Amino acid sequence: MDQVSESPQEAHSLPGCYRHPDRETGVRCTRCERPICPECMVSASVGFQCPDCVRGGSGTGHHPGASRPRNLAGAPLAVSGDPHLVTKILVLLNLVVFVAVQASSALLGEMMLIAQWPPAPWTPTQGVAEGEWYRLVTAMFTHEAIWHIAFNMLSLWFLGGPLEEALGRLRYLSLYLISGLTGSALAYLLQPPHTASLGASGAIFGLFGATAVLMRRRNLDMRPVLVLLAINLLFTFNPGFNISWQAHIGGLAGGVAVGHALLNAPRERRTPVQAGACVLVLAVVVGMTLLRTAQLT
Repeated sequence: MDQVSESPQEAHSLPGCYRHPDRETGVRCTRCERPICPECMVSASVGFQCPDCVRGGSGTGHHPGASRPRNLAGAPLAVSGDPHLVTKILVLLNLVVFVAVQASSALLGEMMLIAQWPPAPWTPTQGVAEGEWYRLVTAMFTHEAIWHIAFNMLSLWFLGGPLEEALGRLRYLSLYLISGLTGSALAYLLQPPHTASLGASGAIFGLFGATAVLMRRRNLDMRPVLVLLAINLLFTFNPGFNISWQAHIGGLAGGVAVGHALLNAPRERRTPVQAGACVLVLAVVVGMTLLRTAQLT
């Protein structure tokens, strides 16, 4: 008995259009790869797209956000809204805390950075070494003297705006917070355990460092920011001003490290490199904190 063979068309039937299943087609959408019939084909720069992808995308064959303009750090440029919103919120938060601690000396004592209190011969009950890690953060937003907050907020206003535009809100906020935490951690590690410190200076020095990285990235003259940074460092190491140089140097180092990663990460793997650098610096912060806590307890 002879065996009847199937025709090539019957053996390899084509898929049906995703919108018209009864219509076989050999064409697929270049974005979602669903089969589309001639009626559903929309001409694109490369091949054809389906109507759903055209409605939800840019019509270029790429992800809808792929063609959006981006800043130096890779964040999409905001088409509306205040480009300095985060900077204004940070200034406002510092001012609110300043007013609050002026009204309550007890609140000031709870928010400043201190390793252990009270000193010997009493048993310490307060401080970062006693489990109050939150002080590493609250100290970044706490000021006692009017000249201190005035200087820091002016610096934040002038340095923060350009950085927020260059980095985008999320990356800029990460830079600010990580720089401040790095300054707090180094102060906690190196200062005497009963020395209290406070202020946004660590975060501000981080912005100085990131500004230097930004100017180098844009091939601008770095001398103005370097001169300003040098003047601030002279004040930092002047014993007459009673300034926590540890917080300033820690913040500066954190700002340079994070700023370099945010502005110079390779485009093809930009986000993982940026996130990894932030996590790495935070791991250093945790490591310094654990080391000092172990020394004191």
